[in-house]
Amino acid sequence: MGVSWMTEQVPLLKVNHLQKRFGKFEALKDVDFAIYPGEVFGFIGPNGAGKSTTIRILLGILRASAGTATFFGRDVWKDSVAIHERIAYVPGDVYLWPNLSGGEIIDLFLKLNGEKHSSRTDALIKKFELDPRKKARTYSKGNRQKVALIAAFSTDADFYIFDEPTSGLDPLNEQTFQNEVLRLKQRGKSVLLSSHILSEVEKMCDRIGIIREGRIVETGTLTEMRHLTRTTVDVQTVRRLDGLDQLAGVHGLTVKDGTNHVSLAVDADQLTTVIQFLTARTLVSLTTTPPTLEDLFMRYYETDTQPAEGK
Repeated sequence: MGVSWMTEQVPLLKVNHLQKRFGKFEALKDVDFAIYPGEVFGFIGPNGAGKSTTIRILLGILRASAGTATFFGRDVWKDSVAIHERIAYVPGDVYLWPNLSGGEIIDLFLKLNGEKHSSRTDALIKKFELDPRKKARTYSKGNRQKVALIAAFSTDADFYIFDEPTSGLDPLNEQTFQNEVLRLKQRGKSVLLSSHILSEVEKMCDRIGIIREGRIVETGTLTEMRHLTRTTVDVQTVRRLDGLDQLAGVHGLTVKDGTNHVSLAVDADQLTTVIQFLTARTLVSLTTTPPTLEDLFMRYYETDTQPAEGK
């Protein structure tokens, strides 16, 4: 999914240089991204980076200090009521009415959105393995998340916002969530997924925005962003690999079994040169591992003086 198709479409969500100050503290300094029809956009960063503040502004809960944000061409603050008729939202920690059952709360959420309990709702209750007869006060965090997710996935919205939605879910239900998001995508729906679970984002998202200390530091597809990271290479050759550590773009050279078997990391722009060097020494085995989203993410956070939570 490259740039060309996006230039032909109008974004459903457009965020321009969004800023938010709480007194002297700048929670958001420069947040800038767009989400297009049928796109799953991953919004990643550790706790405190500004993800939830951005989402609260998009929902019309907070007013931006500067910049603009529009859904469907309408201002998120001035037109929040009209916008909410077309979006579904699941927060990272769901609070429910303690004396209502899970099923009653799902039906209430649907009614508030102008929807009705359907066979789709029943199918989702079964998929997420929720007992809808139990009172909400008996539910674990994971079960509270399930109630909100079932209601959201039962809603025929144009845009879905999930803010750390799988916290508390077991791996099986995480997989169910991922399947349902991909189902939304197949139906042409748009999704903003805020998460610090990088494997989740990597599996589902078309594009990714990395937020660091209130700024978007990188946006693009994972393929486009991989030029910023290094490929891991494990290689064994017939001839000695003397001089490999002198090549530009080679990092972390580790000798494994003698001088003919090594592992190393290679900058993307030097990969061809390094592979040619290795091939000239007669390959016995060669394994390359492309950079992951975690590699890319750590590039922006490994210099932090404070540890980022939830990496």
